[in-house]
Amino acid sequence: MIEIAPGLSLNEDELDISFIRASGPGGQNVNKVSSAVQMRFDARKSPSLSNDVSIRLQKIAGSKLTSDGVIVITANRHRTQEMNRKDAIERLVEMIAKAAVAPIKRRATKPTKAAKERRLDAKSRRAGVKSMRGKPNSGD
Repeated sequence: MIEIAPGLSLNEDELDISFIRASGPGGQNVNKVSSAVQMRFDARKSPSLSNDVSIRLQKIAGSKLTSDGVIVITANRHRTQEMNRKDAIERLVEMIAKAAVAPIKRRATKPTKAAKERRLDAKSRRAGVKSMRGKPNSGD
């Protein structure tokens, strides 16, 4: 079990991890060893996530989300499989933790009467300043 937040954990059986060849650091080993990790997680069918968290996670995933609702994370920052595996899991946990926080609903508010009056006073003062900038009338 992978602990994400209090009351929210993920079963490791839900993760489909495969190892692929990676570009980048590794020297002569890079063409022989499959050290990069490609992790797949089905966000739509996961029993660990509630429907709201799943929907927010799919929005956060963006381009990592396939049309089937599977999140694909590729990790190849490190030279070893284990480090890349940890990196991929950490990135998924971070995304799920972000999705687990429900956004705060905005409450509509109205400006006070005094605030409306201050705004109108400032507008009229500004209009007066701007009217004085014009060319003098020839009728005077």
